[in-house]
Amino acid sequence: MQGPKFLTAEQLLLTTLVVKLVATAALATMLVRYRRFREILIFERRAWPDRLTFALSLGIPLTAGVIARLLLGYDALDLTMEGSFLVGLIAGPYAGAIVGAMVGIFPPVVNGEWAALPFAVGCGFAGGGLRELCPKEAIWHFSPFIFPSVPRRAWRMVRSLEMDWQVVLLLAPVALQLLGQALGFRWSDHHRLFVLAPSPPWSWRMLVVLFASVLCVATPIKIWNNARIEHRLQEQEKLLLAAKIEALANQINPHFLFNTLTSISSLIRTQPDTARMLITKLSGLLRRLMRSTDHFVTLREELASIDEYLDIEVVRFGPQLRVEKDIAPRTLDVIVPSMILQPLVENSIKHGLARKVGGGRITITTSVSDGHTIIEVHDDGLGMTEERLEHALGDGIGLSNVNERLQTIYGPPYHLKLTSVPGQGTSVSVQIPEIALPERVTA
Repeated sequence: MQGPKFLTAEQLLLTTLVVKLVATAALATMLVRYRRFREILIFERRAWPDRLTFALSLGIPLTAGVIARLLLGYDALDLTMEGSFLVGLIAGPYAGAIVGAMVGIFPPVVNGEWAALPFAVGCGFAGGGLRELCPKEAIWHFSPFIFPSVPRRAWRMVRSLEMDWQVVLLLAPVALQLLGQALGFRWSDHHRLFVLAPSPPWSWRMLVVLFASVLCVATPIKIWNNARIEHRLQEQEKLLLAAKIEALANQINPHFLFNTLTSISSLIRTQPDTARMLITKLSGLLRRLMRSTDHFVTLREELASIDEYLDIEVVRFGPQLRVEKDIAPRTLDVIVPSMILQPLVENSIKHGLARKVGGGRITITTSVSDGHTIIEVHDDGLGMTEERLEHALGDGIGLSNVNERLQTIYGPPYHLKLTSVPGQGTSVSVQIPEIALPERVTA
């Protein structure tokens, strides 16, 4: 690369190496932003289409860099050795050879650099061969900053006869760069191979060139490994979230069963036929719950389960318990967490109507507002005082469970809203975003 006249040869070399590192990091960062490319990085076993996609993703911009060097004189964009070796190290020998062929085909044609093609293909095979021998996690942990400890680690490797793959991974690009420098020096008069050679050759500046080559390989690996770790953390977060929802669902089912059996037990001695009928209805409800292993159902299915539960409660309380529904048709196909309404209805019956003289009414309404489905359960029971209302979500299992599930699935803004007037009744409302399935959880 032709630099300004005020740059010395040493300054020009250092500037070129810095630009080379920046170009490498920029390319790696841009590629990892694409979902398809990230998916290829995640799995070590890759089919041929994946390896070919990976090779082309790097091969095309690397080839453009070589062309820029040949036609425009931008030496910093030529990453022939580092790019071929890197692709072979990550995607295998054939992918590395493909990239080597892509970046090595133009120099002989344009500039007569006949050694470029075999050298680039050889670098690709070298990276791929090292991949076949090396543990895959060692590749992702590759760091260039073990340079100071290389002599000690190399001696320990020889003494213990145990392979230190970090040393091998470090020395591999160093060896390829030295080979390229030797070939470039050998054919310097005929320009058979382009290398960023320090001036004078084989001076201390060579160490800077070697370290830059290692960084050009290690920097993309570091960037891509961070993306892999981030993906794994996201997957673990999803699994943890699903496990939490599973635990909450498993908590509410025994709670519901215990309360229902308590209701039935009160009728066994006085009304055995009614108790028997309630057990039959309960078994039908339990079959429905056991048949559905999903944590999310449509509101239509949730209301059907509530009907079966209310059949039990209406038999228990008799005609003094009335249930009314005002369901917006548009809300019937909205996805909601399963068993989200039963605790609300149970709470209205147990705390609002059970002690009220003369029976009472439960009203279930649904509506749509600003992209949200609003579900409300209202009773005209005894109501609650302000003090009792403050502790309503923390004292019992049912309401607290529903509240926690809403916040776990949809986030802190979504929670139960309670309003109550002593002597007039209590209302519990749930707000659920209108989405096909909750995006934060894959149950």
